[in-house]
Amino acid sequence: MKIDVLLGLQWGDEGKGKIVDVLTPNYNVIARFQGGPNAGHTLEFNHFKHVLHTIPSGIFREGTLNIIGNGVVMDPVIFKKEIDNLKKINVHLESTLFISKKAHLILPSHRILDAASEAHKGKTKIGSTLKGIGPTYMDKTGRNGLRVGDILNPNFIEKYNFLKQKHFDILKNYDFEYNISDYEKEWFEGIECIKSFQIIDSEIFINNLMLENQTILAEGAQGTLLDIDFGTYPFVTSSNTVTAGACTGLGVAPNRIGEVFGIFKAYCTRVGSGPFPTELFDNDGDKLTEIGHEYGATTGRRRRCGWLDLPALKYSVMINGVTQLIMTKADVLQHFDIFKVAIAYFIENTVVESLPYDIGIPIKPIYMEFEGWKTDISKIKSEDEFPKELKIYIDFIEKSIGVPITIVSVGPNREETVFRKK
Repeated sequence: MKIDVLLGLQWGDEGKGKIVDVLTPNYNVIARFQGGPNAGHTLEFNHFKHVLHTIPSGIFREGTLNIIGNGVVMDPVIFKKEIDNLKKINVHLESTLFISKKAHLILPSHRILDAASEAHKGKTKIGSTLKGIGPTYMDKTGRNGLRVGDILNPNFIEKYNFLKQKHFDILKNYDFEYNISDYEKEWFEGIECIKSFQIIDSEIFINNLMLENQTILAEGAQGTLLDIDFGTYPFVTSSNTVTAGACTGLGVAPNRIGEVFGIFKAYCTRVGSGPFPTELFDNDGDKLTEIGHEYGATTGRRRRCGWLDLPALKYSVMINGVTQLIMTKADVLQHFDIFKVAIAYFIENTVVESLPYDIGIPIKPIYMEFEGWKTDISKIKSEDEFPKELKIYIDFIEKSIGVPITIVSVGPNREETVFRKK
C-alpha cells in the first residue's frame, strides 16, 4: 500500500484542513509531516468551527489514527491548549494520536529568539508568525535541538537548561526585553501532556502500517510557495512543504508515494511579507478579503489577496508531481461580474510563462478575463449543476495545467464539497 499526500500549492491557507477532514473517511491514518503551530487548519461542520495547529485534521472522524511525524516541530504549550479545547467538546485522543520521538520541541527561548530576530530586521522582516518555528529548525539542522524522545530520558532537564542558556547567550546580541518564567511554567505542563500520549518510532510505525495495507494520507502545512528550497526565498517557512517533505518528514521512501492531492484557491492569498505578483490593491482585493473572510487562522492578520497566478500554480504542480487538483473558495468568485487569471508575466519587455528565480523584481502579470457566475453555488451537490461560467473556468485550468480538478469546494462546511468525475 502506498501513502497519499495532500498539500497546498500556493502561499498556504488553501483550505487543507477542510479537505483532509472530507477525505478522511477514505483513510485509516492521517499523518502531519512538517511545520508546526504556525499552521492553522480550519474545519467547519454541523455549524461548528475548529482550528488545528499541530494535531492532524483527521481527529474528528471516529476510528482514524493520527500521527505527528518527525518533520513536525511542537510547542508543548500550544499542543496542550489544543488538547484541552478538544476535551471540552468531548474529543479524546489518548488512543488515536501518536507522536514521533524524532519530532523537535519548540522551547520558550525559541519563541523569544524569533521575536528578537524579527524585531531586529525592521523593514526587512519576513512576516514570521513568531511561534519559534525558524529558530527550532535552525537548532535541528545545527544538531542542537531537543526532540520529543528526549523528554523520556533522565537527563532531559539538563539538556533543556543547556540549550536555553545557549539561546540566552545569543539574545545578548539583541536589544530586546523578555521574561521567560510564565511561559516556561506552561511549557513544562505541556511536556507532561505530551507524555500522556503514545510516543513512537513513527517511521517504523508508518511503514508497518503500509505493510498491513492501511490507507494513509500525509497532511502538509503551509504551501509550496513557502517551501524553504522552492518557495519565494527568503520569505518562506523553515521546512520542506512539498511532496519530498513527506518522505523526510515521515520516513517514507519516494517509491511509496501514491496520489498527490494539490489544493489551490480559485484566487490567491498571502500572509506576511514577500513578493506577490497578482496582489490587488483595489476594491476587488478588498472584496476578496471580506467575502472570503481572509484573515489568518493562526495570526488573525489580514491576508493579502489577488487573482489566480497560473505560472506559479504550474510550477507547484511540477515540483510536487500532483496527480489530482482540488479547488477551494470557488463560491467567493460568484460575487464578481468579471475576474481575472494571470496566464504569464511581462518582465523586462519579455513575456515569461514560468516562475522566475526572483519574483521580487518588477513583474507585470498578463491577465485573461472570465465571467463570474453570479449565482449561489454553496448548495450544489453535483458538477452537473455547476453554472456554465464555472465549468468554463475549471476546464481552462485543467487544460492549462494538464491535471484534473477532482474536487471543488463551494463553501466552508464539509458538506459543501463537490466530487467530480475523473
